[in-house]
Amino acid sequence: MSKDCGKNWEMRFLLQPSGGSGIVWVSKKELLALSEGIRAAIDGQPFDPRDDREGALSILKNDIYTLTHAGQEQKNVLEEEKERMSEYLSDISHQLKTPVSSILLMTELMTDAPEETQRDFLLGIKKEIRHMEWLVSVLLKMAKLDSSAVNFHAQETAVSYLLKEALKSLDIILDIRNQTIRLLHDLTLSCDKKWTVEAMINLLKNASECSGENGEIVIDSGQNPLYDWISVTDAGEGLKKEQMAGLFRRFESSQKENGYGIGLPLALSIMRAQNGDIEVMPGGNGSGATFFMKFYK
Repeated sequence: MSKDCGKNWEMRFLLQPSGGSGIVWVSKKELLALSEGIRAAIDGQPFDPRDDREGALSILKNDIYTLTHAGQEQKNVLEEEKERMSEYLSDISHQLKTPVSSILLMTELMTDAPEETQRDFLLGIKKEIRHMEWLVSVLLKMAKLDSSAVNFHAQETAVSYLLKEALKSLDIILDIRNQTIRLLHDLTLSCDKKWTVEAMINLLKNASECSGENGEIVIDSGQNPLYDWISVTDAGEGLKKEQMAGLFRRFESSQKENGYGIGLPLALSIMRAQNGDIEVMPGGNGSGATFFMKFYK
C-alpha cells in the first residue's frame, strides 16, 4: 500500500496469471466500485463491470460479471418457479372448491329429504367424488411433466394398440352416449406407450363431449417425411375462432360437460415432452374439429 493514506491511496494486488506472475495496482476507488457493484448484483440489481482493456484486472471483472449474471439468472428462474407454483396452487384450490361445495350442500340437504331424493343426492356425491379423483390424478401428472420428472421410453407401437388401451377408460362414457369409434388406417410409430395412451384418452374424451349422443368419432393415422400423426375427429359442429385461442390454456373456463379445462393442456404437455405437438383443424359447416397428434422423426 502507498504511503499516501488519503483519498486516492492504492492497494497492491498480487496475481498469478498463466505464464508468470506480476503485481497489479488497483485504485481504492475501483475496488470500492467493484464491491458496491457485487453487493448490488446480490440484491438483484444489474451490474456489468466489464471493460475493453487487457490484463488480469479485466479478466477478474469479466469473471465477476459471469458469476453475478449466472446467479441472477438462477434467482430469476427460482422466482418464476415460485410464482408458477403459487398460481398452480391457486388454480387447484379454485378447481376443487366447486365439487367440494356441491358435496357439502347435498349432504346438508339429505337430512330432511325424501328417500328418493336422498338416493339422487348420493349419486350426485359419488359423481363429484369421481370428478375430484380424476382432477387430482390429472394435476399430479401435469406436475410430474412440469418438473421434468417423467422419463419417456419410445417404442414401436401400433395406433390400434394405443386406441384399444385408451378405450378401456372410456367405454362406459361412450356406451352411455351411444357413441362409436372408427379407425380408418392403422400405423406403427415410435412413442412412449403409457403417456401417449394418456394423451389419446384426453383427446377422445374431448371428442366425446363435443359429439353428442349417437355420434361417431373417427381416428386416422399416417406419415410424411417430417412426422407420423394420429388424428381424432369429433362429430360436433366444429370450433369457433374464440374457442381456438383458449383450447390449451390450463383451467380455461369450459362449457363442456364436467369440463375442468386441463385435459387438452395435459395432452399437449405429453406430446411436447416427447418431441411432438398437437395441431387443431377447427372444422365447421357440418364437420367436427380434428386434433392431430404429431410425432416428429
